[in-house]
Amino acid sequence: MSTNQATHEPANGNTLFGELLRIRDEQRAERESAIWLIKGKDLPWEINQHGKMQWYLHPLLKNIALRTMLFYKQEIPGGSRSGRQQCGGSILFYILKGEGYTLLDGVKHPWKAGDFVNLPIREEGIVYQHFNADANEPVVMIGCEPNLIDVLGVDKGCGFEELESAPEYVALQEKSSS
Repeated sequence: MSTNQATHEPANGNTLFGELLRIRDEQRAERESAIWLIKGKDLPWEINQHGKMQWYLHPLLKNIALRTMLFYKQEIPGGSRSGRQQCGGSILFYILKGEGYTLLDGVKHPWKAGDFVNLPIREEGIVYQHFNADANEPVVMIGCEPNLIDVLGVDKGCGFEELESAPEYVALQEKSSS
């Protein structure tokens, strides 16, 4: 009779439990020097497929004290829109400035400064896109979601796709290829 057993022998000869203790010690050392005050004025802006974003908390920012959340500021220029994204939901947006609307699975939901957008979790995922209703003034919003990337992967069970890029990203790509 044969049994299928998962086995693992770390290269250093340690046990898996011993490896947990090693990881714990590394994490404790990292936390000692981790940044706990993040100043927005010091953070770069990026233009990506989803729009103009400034990241405060992100899985690749390893020297940050809190890694359980993704947290960013997003600016949508006057008359523009974000990228259109398919994801699992569970994203919060606080509207700091401006007014517009979010298309959530094809349904329009208007909002303005001071409003809080709470994208739901749906088994089949959601598709959403933000629109700035003002042709001249930007919308500024804060986005926040749990960092499930290390646990569930970027797809988080239902897929993660940018279905349409933000216009500013398309313009940047066209400019860099000419």
